[in-house]
Amino acid sequence: MSDRTPRWALAEDGDGWWHAAPVHPADPARADAAPLRVRDPAEAVRCAPHGTRWVWPSTAAVYPRLLAAGVRVERCHDIEDAELLLLGHEGRSGEPRSAAAAWARLNNAPVPPDPPQRAADPRAQDSLFDPRPAPLSLDALLAVHAGQVRRLDATAHPDRMRLLVAAESAAFLVAAEMNRAGLPWRADVHRALLTELLGERYAGGGEPRRLAELADRVSAAFGRRVRPDLPAEVIRAFAKDGIKLKSTRRWEIQELDHPAVEPLIEYKKLYRIYTAHGWSWLGDWVHAGRFRPEFIPGGTLTGRWVTNGGGALQIPKVIRRAVVADPGWRLVVADADQMEPRVLAAISRDPAFMEVAGRPEDLYTAVSRQGFSGDRDKAKLAVLGAVYGQTSGDGLKNLAALRRRFPRAVAYVDDAAKAGEEGRLVRTWLGRTCPPPAGSGDHEAGDGGVDPGGGEPGGEAGTSQDREDGWTPSYASTNTRARGRFTRNFVVQGSAADWALLMLAALRQATAGMRAELVFFQHDEVMVHCPAEEAEAVVEAIRAAGDRAGRIAFGDTPVRFPFTTVVVESYADAK
Repeated sequence: MSDRTPRWALAEDGDGWWHAAPVHPADPARADAAPLRVRDPAEAVRCAPHGTRWVWPSTAAVYPRLLAAGVRVERCHDIEDAELLLLGHEGRSGEPRSAAAAWARLNNAPVPPDPPQRAADPRAQDSLFDPRPAPLSLDALLAVHAGQVRRLDATAHPDRMRLLVAAESAAFLVAAEMNRAGLPWRADVHRALLTELLGERYAGGGEPRRLAELADRVSAAFGRRVRPDLPAEVIRAFAKDGIKLKSTRRWEIQELDHPAVEPLIEYKKLYRIYTAHGWSWLGDWVHAGRFRPEFIPGGTLTGRWVTNGGGALQIPKVIRRAVVADPGWRLVVADADQMEPRVLAAISRDPAFMEVAGRPEDLYTAVSRQGFSGDRDKAKLAVLGAVYGQTSGDGLKNLAALRRRFPRAVAYVDDAAKAGEEGRLVRTWLGRTCPPPAGSGDHEAGDGGVDPGGGEPGGEAGTSQDREDGWTPSYASTNTRARGRFTRNFVVQGSAADWALLMLAALRQATAGMRAELVFFQHDEVMVHCPAEEAEAVVEAIRAAGDRAGRIAFGDTPVRFPFTTVVVESYADAK
């Protein structure tokens, strides 16, 4: 192990006892002392040296219990998550990832399937009583850990892969702490908003007054009873009036010349709020002034986070008015500026693009001066087109202009797209792997895959009920061009997700001595709830965390990773 941080292993035996022991620094397969045997895992943590990295089967299964006992840990190695990342890197995505499965593979024994994912339970936000796989003995846990250490050393870029495992393990600590802290939520403000937007609720159930009125207007416009919450019924009603539709999406109906359009669009907007964040949602998800959606790191192929219910990553702006800091406290909300293009500059090592991404100004404005006559919109479309694969029409022309100015950056995503089309493994900068197409037979760990090249990291590391990744095309698609578009984006979006893990870990360290709490994270946005007097220090901690994450992930480059940060009392005032 290259990491000199002391490591302890912690395992539960299934009879109510916990066993903990220091990991031998030269031989991770054995303990360095006689193990402790305790009833409460918090006792073991209190016995270990400060700064210990804990090796345990699953952070989600252990850490909530420690937090409930008032115990926090600085570092961990999450066996289950490491197994997931290693299996992906080895071209074995989809195989069971539990510690028990890893132990079985190590011994050529039958591999148990992973337990089914539990449904979200908004009233029970910790993992104390969740169904768990069979416990692993301390000796078995040490053996699995040692096997993972060997496999990490055998990867294409071991330093990066170890960094990824450490960063995502830290992210599971962050997620557990966020789940425990909860997002401040004013139920009284939320109820007032619902009444303002939707009108009063009728006794005995049914839609609230405003929705009922809009439904009546839609029916009146068609001259017959039409339920606007049933798309098929709406499509038939338009067809009877001579208008053929494929769907009732806003973009398809908003330009129609029909009296039902205006009330229908308004109904659909309010109906989404009523069903996704209405009175029932409030009763289910907000308790004691907090919303706890259960954040899950690495819930998508690209490594982005998801939540296990609650729709936390899709909170409408109007509903954000209910996210209010406690009295005397503030919300520090930070958005990473043009994160993915900056990451592309760093991973492609394109000198011109890195220079642009290092300027103290808006990135798209800087790019617009490099062949787009100062047109920021065209520059933005060109950069995003390169990342997302828009290669037709104006997108093709803009991409050609971008390729002339930043050839290495465009070639980087072009190569990833080609590898995806050919069914090869494609990896982020740190080593997260996009699975091969189904049935490709590609199970080789490194040969023929696309790994990030050039440079080394600059330092050591200090699946959901509702998918909220925005865009999650099937990596198993037989459409090679579709897979190529996905892998083109994967190397950038996934590397950005890897950077975000390091940023969160650095921010967690920087705020460890404060009362401040991380309470929300979404792709490129982080929110900290803190006393008003700590707000300025938190703003600086976020800035420093972004810079530190860039150095650790990508080494010494000129690329900047700035944030737009505001200090507010209500989340709605952040944007």
